[in-house]
Amino acid sequence: MPFTFEDHDPDTYRRKARIISVAMAGQLIVFGLVFAQLLTATFGSSLWLNALGVLLGLMATSLVFAVLRERPWMAEMRYVWQLKHHLSRISGYLSSLRRGVEEGNDVALHLLTVYHQGMAQLAELNGRTLDDDSELLAERLRVRQLRHEKGLPERVEAFDPEDLRAFRKR
Repeated sequence: MPFTFEDHDPDTYRRKARIISVAMAGQLIVFGLVFAQLLTATFGSSLWLNALGVLLGLMATSLVFAVLRERPWMAEMRYVWQLKHHLSRISGYLSSLRRGVEEGNDVALHLLTVYHQGMAQLAELNGRTLDDDSELLAERLRVRQLRHEKGLPERVEAFDPEDLRAFRKR
């Protein structure tokens, strides 16, 4: 399934991420305490029953969150999770992609562009700056230059994760 880059307001994303994180933590605490209290009241006090209560609280929180993640107000969060997932997949192929770019492979160039564009967007959404790693900066510049030489736009709109199958993982 192709992944399409979307534009999201970084401030809105960070605000929602903070609210959702606090809500999930609170929900986990409440569910964990309730389950632990129920188990220890029923079977007697035990460290293992308390731990089981916390585990059941985690499972209940995960279940509630899985149901809520499809809601429209979770669009930014869903997008960032998908972006992180795809960037993580691409990072496993970086050495092969870099070799492919040096050999003139256009698919490798496209995927490396996706990687750098996604990392930049993720940094922007999280309110961070990109790494000052000189090798990554040079690679980003090289990719931009190669795209310019080939008459390709600087930014890509989407990519198909299936394109990674043509490359070997590290």
